[in-house]
Amino acid sequence: MTNSLSPDHYIGRNAVDPQGDKIGKVGQVYVNDETGQPDWITVNTGLFGMRESFVPLADSSFNGDDLVLPFDKAVVKDAPDVADSSHLDTDEQDQLYTYYQGYLGTGTSAGGTNVRQDRRGLTDQDVAGQGTGRTDVGRGEGYDTSGPNTDDAMTRSEEQLQVGTEQVQAGRARLRKYVVTEQQSVQVPVSREEVRVEREPITDANRDAALSGGAITEEEHEVVLTEERPVVSTEAVPVERVRIGTETVTDQETVTGDVRKEQIEVDDDTLSRRR
Repeated sequence: MTNSLSPDHYIGRNAVDPQGDKIGKVGQVYVNDETGQPDWITVNTGLFGMRESFVPLADSSFNGDDLVLPFDKAVVKDAPDVADSSHLDTDEQDQLYTYYQGYLGTGTSAGGTNVRQDRRGLTDQDVAGQGTGRTDVGRGEGYDTSGPNTDDAMTRSEEQLQVGTEQVQAGRARLRKYVVTEQQSVQVPVSREEVRVEREPITDANRDAALSGGAITEEEHEVVLTEERPVVSTEAVPVERVRIGTETVTDQETVTGDVRKEQIEVDDDTLSRRR
């Protein structure tokens, strides 16, 4: 029996069936107006946990953080509806007891009379004679049947690629100087002397020079001829300065990665009941 605990101990816990399968999340707790002890709860079931099903706390127990109810999920989901969820009156609780007793066994009273009992040990006469109502003492903030209390919406998340860059060493570059030999052709002007015979007539100006020698003689006259020849030499001269540097260029690359994302689908069990 768990109904000696405070109502806050139940709200928001997962309710499971005897096999450990989840039924829903505890939304509200109802206490007996006379004893002040919790004896009814509501479990959020149906699409997105929007339906509240009433369940008695009798014969329930805790397995870790889960509240284990003595009924299967289908039994809880098909429980009768209650018009005003803020208070459970006598007629409503009788209707609910009658429904849940159909899924419980029978017992024998001390006087030997066959008496049907509910899970709290109350007989049919006890239930019929009770005039005590049950008062709602609180509810969870949301209707999420599988996670923490939320509002009436479900959050869908997905992973996204976070792309960045990092500096890595790609290689090395260096300057190296070496000597090569090549042929060059240069046009060089050169001059030379050639023999040219000049003749001039005898005039008063050159008569004396012409008559200075013999009348008829043999004679030689020699002239030295000169010419220029190309002379080749080399000289090392600086022509330029060379240095090594870097520049940044931008390319486009495609990156590929696997990401996960959540999908939401509707599981409406009311459709199967209508069919």
